[in-house]
Amino acid sequence: MQEPLALLKASVNAVSPVSEESWTEFAAIWKPFHAGRKEVISGAGVQENYLYFVTAGVQRIYFLDDSGREATLVFVYAPSFGGIIDSLLLEKPSIYIYETLTPSQFLRASGSELREIMHTYPDVAHMISTGITQTLSGIMERLVEVQCFSSEEKFRKLLKRSPHILQLVPHKYLANYLGMDATNFSKLLNRVKI
Repeated sequence: MQEPLALLKASVNAVSPVSEESWTEFAAIWKPFHAGRKEVISGAGVQENYLYFVTAGVQRIYFLDDSGREATLVFVYAPSFGGIIDSLLLEKPSIYIYETLTPSQFLRASGSELREIMHTYPDVAHMISTGITQTLSGIMERLVEVQCFSSEEKFRKLLKRSPHILQLVPHKYLANYLGMDATNFSKLLNRVKI
């Protein structure tokens, strides 16, 4: 397994490489963090204070309505960034919940240190902006899937995007992500040739 900061650097370079000086300062703000299984890392009604970089484990971000219904929005796993980004960057309380599905390990950076680094190092700000833009592009694609695709088409797109997702995430959460109940998901899983 790669050392966490090396994994972070590879992910940063995949988005938009930064200078060695910028990398040194950026790397210095990240601290190790661990969470157990089914632990809420960031709750609804609370402002997100950290950007996370996942080095092990699986998490999900979901919305919980007043009737107790859940809407799973995204799954997060290594190596990728996580957290409630809109709450972090807009400095406002979140309406979403960031929860671990398995024991998880992270590096995390405080929002205040992240904003300071972005202000001081334009290449870091550019990398963050590019990463957010890539994420927004993925969200737009997902909205099209949700509104236009059948359950089977959404399932196939999910497997194309993340072929290993069936081994990482419990099926009840995948069903929720696809907008279907667990029984119909099980039938779909048995019907679709993977």
